[in-house]
Amino acid sequence: MIRINDIIFSLDLIGKRFRCNLPLCLGNCCRYGDSGAPVAKEEIGILDEILPAVKPYLRPEGVRTIEREGTSVVDFEGDIVTPLIGNEECAYTILNDNIFMCGIEKAYLDGEISFRKPVSCHLFPARVKYFKDFTAVNYRQLSMCHSAVDTGEKEDTRVYEFLKEPLIRAFGEETYKDLCIAAEEIRKNPGRFGV
Repeated sequence: MIRINDIIFSLDLIGKRFRCNLPLCLGNCCRYGDSGAPVAKEEIGILDEILPAVKPYLRPEGVRTIEREGTSVVDFEGDIVTPLIGNEECAYTILNDNIFMCGIEKAYLDGEISFRKPVSCHLFPARVKYFKDFTAVNYRQLSMCHSAVDTGEKEDTRVYEFLKEPLIRAFGEETYKDLCIAAEEIRKNPGRFGV
C-alpha cells in the first residue's frame, strides 16, 4: 500500500491494468451489484436538486423508481446508495445501443447540470472506504470487468492512470501527482514493493 497524507492506496491501483470497454461489457457495472452505487452525504442534496434536469434523460421505470423511493436510499448494510429498478440496474441508467450508461452523466455532458455523477461511480472500479484516521482506496477486480482488464493489458493502462480524472476529483491534483511519483518508483523497483 501507498500512504499519501491520510489516504492509503492499494498497490493494485498501480500493479493492475484496466480500461473500460463499453461495447464489450455493455455497462454492466451500472446494472449488476449487491445494491446501488454509493452516494456521499454531500451528494444527497445534489441529486435532489438536479433531478428535474436529469429526469427527461431517464427511462420511465427509472423515473417511477426514483419517485417512489427517492433520489437515494439506504441499503441492507445501512449505506446511502442510488435506488435500483427491480433490484437490478441503477434507476439513473439509460440505454444507448444496448449499453447501460448514466443518465446523470449524459445530462452533464449535454451541459444541463454541473454535477457529473456520484464520485463512487466515477471512481469505479476503485472503492473508497472512510475510517476514523484514514481513507482507503482499493481496486475491486470483478468478473464482469474482464474485458476492461484485457483492454488495460493490451494498452498497458494501469488502474490509477485510467482513473486519473476521478482520482483528481476525489482527492485533488497534488495527491494524484504524489500517487504518480510513487507509482513511478514502484514501477522501477516492482520486486521491492511486491508488485
